Amino acid sequence: MSESRNPEEFYAKLKKQLQDTAMWPAEYLYKFIVPTKGDKVNQVESIFNDMGAVIETKKSKKGTYTSVSINVRMKNPDAVIEKYMEVAEKVEGVISL
Repeated sequence: MSESRNPEEFYAKLKKQLQDTAMWPAEYLYKFIVPTKGDKVNQVESIFNDMGAVIETKKSKKGTYTSVSINVRMKNPDAVIEKYMEVAEKVEGVISL
């Protein structure tokens, strides 16, 4: 997700795609890449606590980064985007895919 250019435009496009491709509420798969060092993985996981999310993590070959896949039922496209924004705000160095 290249939100560095224009986040509002990116999220508007994402919302339209989500509205057009799914019946809500629906399962949604988030994917993030975070630096393995520090508490970044736990920070991402804590944002999805108490939502019934299925979370899988996998370290990169060198162990520098960890991919975090989160499958969770979301009520609508706005809720999906809110979580992306929350992760971007709270977890330094995160890459959203």
